[in-house]
Amino acid sequence: MAKSSADDEELRRACEAAIEGTKQKIVLSMRVAKSRGIWGKSGKLGRNHMAKPRVLALSTKAKGPQTKAFLQVLKYSTGGVLEAVKLYKLKHLSKVEVITNDPSGCTFTLGFDNLRSQSVAPPQWTMRNIDDRNRFLLCILNMCKDLLGRLPKVVGIDVVEMALWAKENTPTVTTRRTVQDGPVHVAAAVIGSDLKVSVEKELVSQAEEEDMEALLGTYVMGISEAEAFSERLKRELLALEAANVHAILESEPLIDEVLQGLDAATSCVEDMDEWLGIFNVKLRHMREDIESIETRNNKLEMQSVNNKALIEELDKLLERMRVPSEYAASLTGGSFDEARMLQNTEACEWLTGALRGLEVPDLDPTYANMRAVKEKRAELEKLKATFVRRASEFLRSYFTSLVDFMISDKSYFSQRGQLKRPDHADLRYKCRTYARLLQHLKSLDKNCLGPLRKAYCSSLNLLLRREAREFANELRAGTKASRNPSAWLEASTGSSQSGNSADTSAVSEAYSKMLTIFIPLLVDESSFFSHFMCFEVPALVPPGGGTNGNKSGSYNDNGSDDDLGIMDIDDNDSKSSKNSADLVALNEALQELLDGIQDDFYAVVDWAYKIDPLRCISMHGITERYLSGQKADAAGFVRMLLGELESRISQQFTRFVDEACHQIERNERNVRQMGVVSYIPRFATLATRMEQYIQGQSRDLIDQAYTKFVSIMFVTLERIAQTDPKYSDIFLLENYAAFQNSLYDLANVVPTLAKFYHQASEAYEQACTRHISMIIYMQFEKLFQFARRIEDLMYTITPEEIPFQLGLSKMDLRKMLKASLSAVDKSIAAMYKKLQKNLTSEELLPSLWEKCKREFLEKYDSFAQLVAKIYPTENITSVEEMRELLATM
Repeated sequence: MAKSSADDEELRRACEAAIEGTKQKIVLSMRVAKSRGIWGKSGKLGRNHMAKPRVLALSTKAKGPQTKAFLQVLKYSTGGVLEAVKLYKLKHLSKVEVITNDPSGCTFTLGFDNLRSQSVAPPQWTMRNIDDRNRFLLCILNMCKDLLGRLPKVVGIDVVEMALWAKENTPTVTTRRTVQDGPVHVAAAVIGSDLKVSVEKELVSQAEEEDMEALLGTYVMGISEAEAFSERLKRELLALEAANVHAILESEPLIDEVLQGLDAATSCVEDMDEWLGIFNVKLRHMREDIESIETRNNKLEMQSVNNKALIEELDKLLERMRVPSEYAASLTGGSFDEARMLQNTEACEWLTGALRGLEVPDLDPTYANMRAVKEKRAELEKLKATFVRRASEFLRSYFTSLVDFMISDKSYFSQRGQLKRPDHADLRYKCRTYARLLQHLKSLDKNCLGPLRKAYCSSLNLLLRREAREFANELRAGTKASRNPSAWLEASTGSSQSGNSADTSAVSEAYSKMLTIFIPLLVDESSFFSHFMCFEVPALVPPGGGTNGNKSGSYNDNGSDDDLGIMDIDDNDSKSSKNSADLVALNEALQELLDGIQDDFYAVVDWAYKIDPLRCISMHGITERYLSGQKADAAGFVRMLLGELESRISQQFTRFVDEACHQIERNERNVRQMGVVSYIPRFATLATRMEQYIQGQSRDLIDQAYTKFVSIMFVTLERIAQTDPKYSDIFLLENYAAFQNSLYDLANVVPTLAKFYHQASEAYEQACTRHISMIIYMQFEKLFQFARRIEDLMYTITPEEIPFQLGLSKMDLRKMLKASLSAVDKSIAAMYKKLQKNLTSEELLPSLWEKCKREFLEKYDSFAQLVAKIYPTENITSVEEMRELLATM
């Protein structure tokens, strides 16, 4: 038999070293295998529940008169050193179960009742053999019986079997050991030859075992005697019960004494119960009286608290309803002088707060229908109506008086020889005094703002129109510029364009100055009006700046002139949210504020057009820049004014273009036209001047004018050419060439003119081709008619058959060549004279003659090829000879 690990002294010393310092003594130590797997039918552990080597050690620790028992779990760390990993107290051991699925019977579990998670299966411990298992379990049971006085529940193993095993393998020797202060009797087990002492003890004593054997020996019988044995047991049970009854009867005197004592105690208890009933009734009555008194006390206390709260609430309500005498005086009869505006503002603030305080959101709904509250609300409404009426009347008369004072003083306006920039700083300063008042009027009664806005607009409209009229009149009177004729393309003007070169830039500068002064002014007035008259719209002008189209700076040089320096009184007003209804109302009011001022702008535009129609181009560009800078939707009138100005300038320029086109069409009435028509060089001069005026603006206006001009010019050329078909091609090629020569430089930089340049070039080439072909056919008609007849027959018959056709024989060919080419040099010279005869532009002759020689040589080349193909035996003048002859001409 292999030596048990319980007898391994080195293992015991390693365990004692692992728990050194805990004052515990090792009783038994044994190597085991730990697993959490479930034993299957094959008796092997599952793959995921592999066994791990562990050491189980039973230890004791003396604490006073008691001795505590522990179960230590130790494992091998790195290097093979034992270290403690778990400690269980045996007093919590509740169950010892041997796993029945393990065929070897060496696996068991120990259940403790103090483990936190009872849902996790306890670890399974596997011994090397049955002897180790029995030895370890007997040691645990003996320690539980001796030290704890109880045994845990044992499952899966027979206790008698274990007792028999212990008797066979453990000779018992009783020894005495002293553990600290008190002696403890334990069973010393000597096993094997080493006679080592352990703390094991028999489960059944020797005397109990002998009694059990004697009892079992008395009843030695077979299976057939079971009924007799049962009858015997019944008889003995009846005898025992009779003996018990007899013993009870013998103790009757004692029972009587006990009964008498119980009767006396019962009477005392009954008396006590009666007294307690009486006391209970009295206590119940007393408790009812106390509850009644407490109820009355609580009601009185609650009434006192409610009365106090009611008095405080009434005091608050009375204070809210009281009208201070100084505010009442300001609201009903106070002055609106600047010195009194602070008191008026405070009175308005108080009145607004008082009215809001008597409304349901700020006032308890219970008080809303009280008579006193209704009367006070009516009184405050009357105060509000009185104040709003007085303030509205004052402001209407105030606006009128301010404007009348400024109109009566001529120094505010432009005068002869002196342009006066409108200055409304003093006007706005005086209006700002009452800006806060308007805010309060809006919060008190929004309907009162309509008449006030109307009065302000009608008054200020007079001032603005007067300023614009005086400024425009003086602007026109002080601008000196020579008048340019509008008949730019009329033939009767003559060929000289010296009169059209006058400098009219002062006209554009005057118009720009008009916009520079008044457009920012109108934007600032619109912005100031929207803020001053409490419109809920976004800001019209970015803070600290004017319109983007104003290069020389905004009229408002001192920053945000429309900022009134006040905050919105109404908390519901939001500057970031756009109120479309207010925006519509604002634009309607601005229309009334600024209506009529556009007439003075129109007068400047018309004046500029009369001086120089081409200045419409510059004015259109200036207006476009200002229009692109107006991005605030609320300045609707200013955008509308600029849009109408742009439209009027376009109309004036369109009028000029239409008149010029009408001048071009007059040339068609001349029956006999020779040479270059007059409007082509005039158009080049006009286009050059227009390009000088465009100054980087959008080209739509100019390109539309170019398209209209050139279309009319080309159509008129074609119509004039049709009046004399004999000279139509000469007329067209001369004029198209003149158009290209006059617009060559501009066409390189203006895409629209480049398109018409190419169009004229194509028309010129076509006219040249037609005219040259006509001259060639006039001199060599028979030659090329003969070639044309041959070409026509080649579509129907073979080349060999053509010489046998009528009029196309070799003899006919020789006659034709003799008539056409016998004096070819003279024919070519006549062709040159014919080309030169009706051409008025001598500079075109060299290029036309080169084209003519090239065209004639190409035609002769094709004729020579036909002759070589149809009449191979005939000799004619070669192409090279003809080329050399043409080169000498």
